[in-house]
Amino acid sequence: MAPTAERVTIAQIADLADVSVPTVSKVLNGREGVSADTRDRVQALLEEHGYRRRGGERRRPVGLVDLVIRDLDSMWSSELVRGAEAEAARAGVGLVVTATHGRRVGNKHWIAQLAARRTDGVVLVVSELQPGAAEELHRLGAPYVLVDPVGAADQAVPTVAATNWAGGLSATEHLLKLGHRRIGIITGPADVACSRDRLDGYRAALQRAGIAPDEALVQYGDFHLEGGQRGAARLLSLADPPTAIFAGADPQAAGVYAEARQRGLSIPDDLSVVGFDDTDLCEWLWPQLTTVRQPVFEMAATATRMLLDLSRRTDREAGRVELATTLVERASTAAPREGAR
Repeated sequence: MAPTAERVTIAQIADLADVSVPTVSKVLNGREGVSADTRDRVQALLEEHGYRRRGGERRRPVGLVDLVIRDLDSMWSSELVRGAEAEAARAGVGLVVTATHGRRVGNKHWIAQLAARRTDGVVLVVSELQPGAAEELHRLGAPYVLVDPVGAADQAVPTVAATNWAGGLSATEHLLKLGHRRIGIITGPADVACSRDRLDGYRAALQRAGIAPDEALVQYGDFHLEGGQRGAARLLSLADPPTAIFAGADPQAAGVYAEARQRGLSIPDDLSVVGFDDTDLCEWLWPQLTTVRQPVFEMAATATRMLLDLSRRTDREAGRVELATTLVERASTAAPREGAR
């Protein structure tokens, strides 16, 4: 009779797979010396019979952590990698970086790679796990930490984020204090939590000022220059265009600059612009960009530190950490020119 999930043991899995107990142990711990076919057969049986390590059991740390990030072609991504690498180096461990290019994480090939080379855990940045991937990571004894989760994260999963709602609020309040009333926003993808939080902060600031949010002034971007330029083109083509635009990422703000110049608009005389992140790009743009600084380097370092703590201590609980955002005023914002529109 097949064993039940409640009392399944390594020995029983070995018997079902017609292999030795040490072979099952190698599969569980991601060690070499097992053929691909055997590994797949053992892993399938472990999953089928719901094998789980005993409560609190952890593998011995191997000195390697994984950072999974959406892309590698932005300054924001570079800061995240720098932060994770700095903390990994401080702790004396290696770092493996994987770019998803917007795809979900956790296919069988990726899980098999983790099992084969082993990892102390995974830091996931603006990424979604495929169905069943969380269970596979748990089975491998590999904890994970989310940075800026895409959707509503499980409360049991440790998370690091910035105060995105407060950042959206402060950016919009800054423009309101300058006298702007028609304020557009180009936030990030609609399915990303930080994008929604920044949009909610923007709306809250307008409502506090007694201004009803106008959905015609809301555009969704992709955190890149092209998305910012597309959003700006739509906003500036309105019959009553905005006098200021809050772009939910610095590269999107650069896209607003490009569109404004194509239309012969001067920043900030004709159009004020606020970004989000405070990357080096802010000082390269002209005029230099007013933006909301989120501590990207510190977020990645904090997530890596949390992950290493989780991998080494079974009694440690990690919750949600939010790091503060701050408004950095530069030359891209000013009072709206009277009669400019």
